[in-house]
Amino acid sequence: MSPRAVIVGPPGSGKSTVGPLLAETLGLVFRDSDADIVARTGRSISDIFAEDGEAAFRALEEEAVTTALAEHSGVLSLGGGAPLTSGTRARLAAHTVVFLNVGLAAGVQRTGLSSARPLLAGVNPRATFKKLLDERVPVYREVATVEVVTDDRTPAEIVADLAAGLVVPAEAKE
Repeated sequence: MSPRAVIVGPPGSGKSTVGPLLAETLGLVFRDSDADIVARTGRSISDIFAEDGEAAFRALEEEAVTTALAEHSGVLSLGGGAPLTSGTRARLAAHTVVFLNVGLAAGVQRTGLSSARPLLAGVNPRATFKKLLDERVPVYREVATVEVVTDDRTPAEIVADLAAGLVVPAEAKE
């Protein structure tokens, strides 16, 4: 069993919007690794970051991603930092990975520099977001099999393009 598509990208790229819509379009089940962590621990991502630190969260995240990759056959969305660990990057190599890319202006507008996003909290969230993009975009590109720029595009437009490339005719599956 393997996900049809694994969605990665920075905060504000559309993972939580495009992922479920893509799954629905393809007639598949959607799963979010962050939601798995919250369900398993009974704690919010922000609380885990604040109380246990980023390293503890990344360990939980890698475990959640490993499990989801092994048991989920629909569309799987990963937390923005999931591909940062080498183990997760290695596991993603065997999967169709969709990188939802978002520019600085659109990302800032979409996230509203929310304090619910632990890595965007701080004195200068815009600079923090830029630094996050600078560090992560090369990692997302390393794991991606498909890259879609989401700036100035609706979720429906993005999903239509993705679905066209991810739908495999029944005779090709056999």
